[in-house]
Parts: sequence; structure tokens; C-alpha cells
Amino acid sequence: MNFKRFAKQVTFVTLSTAILLGGGESLTYAKEKDSRDHNESYGFSHMTRSDMHKIIGQHGDSRYTVPQFDESTIKNIPSAKGYDEHGNVIDLDVWDTWPLQNADGTVANYNGYQIVFGLAGDPDRGWDTFIYMFYKKIGDTGIDSWKNAGRVFKDSDKYKSDDPILRNQGEEWSGSATLTDDGEVRLFYTNRHGWDPANNFFGKQTLTTAQVNVSQSDSNTLKVDGIKDHKSIFDGDGKIYQTVDQAFGNGDYSDNHTLRDPHYIEENGRKYLVFEANTGTETGYQGEESLFNKAYYGKSEAFFQNEKSKLLQSPKKDLAQKSNGALGIIEINDDYSLKRVMKPLVASNTVTDEIERPNIFEKDGKWYVFTSSRGSKMTIDGIDDEDIYLLGYVSNSLTGKYKPLNKTGIVLHHDLDPYDITWNYAHFAIPQEGSDHAVVTSYMTNRGYFEDHKSTFAPSFKLKIKGHKTSVVKNSILEQGQITIK
Repeated sequence: MNFKRFAKQVTFVTLSTAILLGGGESLTYAKEKDSRDHNESYGFSHMTRSDMHKIIGQHGDSRYTVPQFDESTIKNIPSAKGYDEHGNVIDLDVWDTWPLQNADGTVANYNGYQIVFGLAGDPDRGWDTFIYMFYKKIGDTGIDSWKNAGRVFKDSDKYKSDDPILRNQGEEWSGSATLTDDGEVRLFYTNRHGWDPANNFFGKQTLTTAQVNVSQSDSNTLKVDGIKDHKSIFDGDGKIYQTVDQAFGNGDYSDNHTLRDPHYIEENGRKYLVFEANTGTETGYQGEESLFNKAYYGKSEAFFQNEKSKLLQSPKKDLAQKSNGALGIIEINDDYSLKRVMKPLVASNTVTDEIERPNIFEKDGKWYVFTSSRGSKMTIDGIDDEDIYLLGYVSNSLTGKYKPLNKTGIVLHHDLDPYDITWNYAHFAIPQEGSDHAVVTSYMTNRGYFEDHKSTFAPSFKLKIKGHKTSVVKNSILEQGQITIK
């Protein structure tokens, strides 16, 4: 049989199935192209299924592996005290944190102090999620040096404006903070509504901002002296970014809607927020059609057809067609109101619905964007529930096109048992002025898993960033919660 002549008679040849013809000749099975196949990138970059499969081969590489921490040295944050529902003083869990940064992403000097904001709450009440402010003197490094200024917002703050979205706030979720040119602390965070479908509450997430008034006393302590200019910025538009009504309005609550984690950045004096979201109707929406888009798979036609065929028969098919995560971007005005909705920087259609805590900065003329993600939310065979990632992408401009770091996007990985005290997540790379090394922070220990061990600042460590490559710096473990090298 003339195989070349046979191959021309079909639309293309896949590499999925081998057959034997007379004489023992092994040939690749030919299959006609599906009429639903298409290739549409929508004008931005994608976390492809091909890259995610290749990441599996990079597991265990020391350049991308989170360092092994010594469990015996891990401490709860001594100052992380709060109150339970009965008014008793308790030790708080502290998980996602972010530093007060300058507009370029470096750590800000606030009158001789470093400040971090973080989510904290009662370990016995999973819904108890509010933003606290921690601070220490510059030069101090140990976890004992972090003091707690308490909650940023009072329960009554959400009622002090005529913002209708604020009034229904149930929790405060992650964000970022910047020191403005006039020395004020500007906080960006996620207003999360409660979950009560019977009363049309679907956990709505809204990018929100406020100025945090901070004062310093004679006793070398910082205090939160209230907030001002508290307002909503963005909760989706439907076309570029999915809204909560699109996700749950039909009564199906199986979707994983995200619109959170605003990260502030400036370029040439213009202000932006990069955030976690899901694509909208004009940027590659979810649904079975998405499984036929070659742009989500990678460059190889053979890989596209083989992987698509497997996915259509996979128990992960439903999750994959709902997976439309995005690292979104909006431009905001000088008063921090919405100016312009822009296309995503990177999307993860068919791979995962959840790419969290985007973190972006410029270094040596290139823009780097990082995001945390969990294997438990992914749809890739060979990636399992215990896989934890920091993924990263690089571009010559703020708006892209972004290419994966280290060829696939892997920056950090571990697969620790969730009941390991040193289990860590929400990795955050902080650029250091004049250095190729960033400091990576995270939190350690899952909430409520242990009686005596609370979620706490994980030990930090150094990450080298150069061009399109990153690597964990050997023997570079720092103190718990350390945010600068010096």
C-alpha cells in the first residue's frame, strides 16, 4: 500500500492509534478532521495543554522545586491574635499575604517600617476571612519581629458609603497595596459576598479599594486609623470577563467563578490592576466548543487531535469545558475608578478555571507575571491533587504577548501531603532593587489541620530571574515572612 497516497485522501493523520496491515506493516491510523475544529487565540496568550503535559517532566528538577523546610523550626506568628465568636483571645490562622509595595513592585519603606497585609481568621470558622495589617522595623528579620495592627476594616465600614456592592460584603479576600506618591497607603482587595442562592447571593467577587490611614505612636507602633475612599472598581463585564450572573444565573452552581486578587502596577504613570478572572463571551467563553480550539492545546496538529480525542472521552471533560481561567487587566483612573477594560494577559481555557494571585512587575525591560495554581483544579492527566505550582510568563511589553518561563511556565512546584506542616501555597515573588534575585513568600500549614500549628508565614527563599529563565537559588532559605534580602 502507498501510505503517502493514502494520507492525501484524508484531511490529516493523527498519531493516536497504530494498526497493522498485511505483511506486518505498522501505520498510523487516519481520521477525518472534526468540523468543529478551529484555531482562535483571541489576541492574547494561553496556558496550553501541551505545556502543562511537558511540566510533568520537570517535576523534581531542583531549579523549580520549593526548598524543603525544617518542620521543627516552624513557628506560629506570635502577634497573630484575634477573638473567637465568644470574645476570647485566640491564635489566628494567617494565609495569603502581600507587602506594601512601591509602584515598581519593590517593598516600600513606610517611615522605617515594612508592612504586609494578610488574610487571617479563626481556625474554627472557615468563613472568618478578613484583612489584617502586620508591620516590623526595617532590618528586623525574625518572625517574632512582626507586630499586628489588627483588622484594617471595621464591620461598619461597608455601610459608610452609598456603594450598593459594598453593603453586601461578607468576607475580605486577597489583593495588593501600594505606597502612593503623597505617602498614603492604598489597598486593593476582593470584596466577597456571602453564599445564599435562595436570596440571590452567589459569592460575588468585586475588585475594591480604599485608602488606609496609618499613624505612628511614640511607642514605635503603627496603628490603623480608619479608611477613606472605600469603593468598588470592577465586577466583570460579561464580554471580556465572566460575571457571577453568567456563572450561576441558570441555577447551575458547579462552575468555579473567579474575579479577585487585584494586583496594582504602574507603567509610564498609568495605573493598572491585574487580577484573576474567567474569560467572557468575546474572549473564548467556556462550553464544549472550547474543547475544539487548537489554540488551547499547543502548536502540534497531531497532539491537538490526540489530546482532544482523549479529553472528549475523559471524566474530566465537563471540568475542562468549564475551565476558562484568565489573568485579567484593567486600566484605572488617578482616583482609582475604572477607566478601561482590557483583554487578558494569559488564559487557561480547558486547563483550569483557577489561576490565583497574579503578581506582575517589570525587570530589565521585560514584564513578568506569576500565578499560583493547584493540580486539584486542573484537567491534565499526570497532574494530581497534591501538585502545587507557581507558574510564570514573560513579555517585552505589559500587554503581551506573554511566553512561558522555563519553556513551559513552571517556576515552582511541590507535591507535599496536605497534612505536612511544611505544606505551602500562595507563593509571591517580590522583586529586589538592583538584583536578579526575588524573594518568594508564601504561607505554610493548611487551615484547621492541627490543634497547635496555625497557618503562618512560611520561610522565604530566593528566586533568580534572568530573561526567560528562573531558578531557585540553592541554600537561600530566609526567615519566616522575610520580604527583602537586606
